[in-house]
Amino acid sequence: INSDRTAGPAVDLVADIREGLPIESGTIDYAVGVNTLQELAFPELVPALVELLRVLAPGGTLRLVVPDLDAGIRAYTKHGDDRSLAAPDQVRSRGGRFIAHLLECGHSRTLFTFDFLEELLLAAGFVDVTRCRPRETATRYQEIVELDGREREGIFIEATRPPGRHPFLEV
Repeated sequence: INSDRTAGPAVDLVADIREGLPIESGTIDYAVGVNTLQELAFPELVPALVELLRVLAPGGTLRLVVPDLDAGIRAYTKHGDDRSLAAPDQVRSRGGRFIAHLLECGHSRTLFTFDFLEELLLAAGFVDVTRCRPRETATRYQEIVELDGREREGIFIEATRPPGRHPFLEV
């Protein structure tokens, strides 16, 4: 099921995770979020992850790919090739282009490091948080990596909904 908050040609389900997903609790084996979590504001992060936890089956896996702030800082401090930095026509300074690049010219509201993302996942109730390499998974679902992108500048992380019963308040 391809879900997005806006309709599109490949979108099966139009829904905003902040308002809840119209999916029955505990019915999804795995969910993948690629370059989406950074669009949420800080206070929305754990509730969105709790919603993903809700729809996952016990033992189900969440795979996330988000921009890696640490990788961006390493690239910036090396003073390497700046051609990949966003908005050179809108921002002239190197630092300004770097910040515009990290914030995807305003599309990103939150920046991530591995330890911060791990903290959020644990706070939402996930277990077995694992950092993965691009195109590799710690799960039996090999197709979970098909949407991977940003191999050089992303954090690839998987977490599991605890097995067994997990109490949820249905609203």
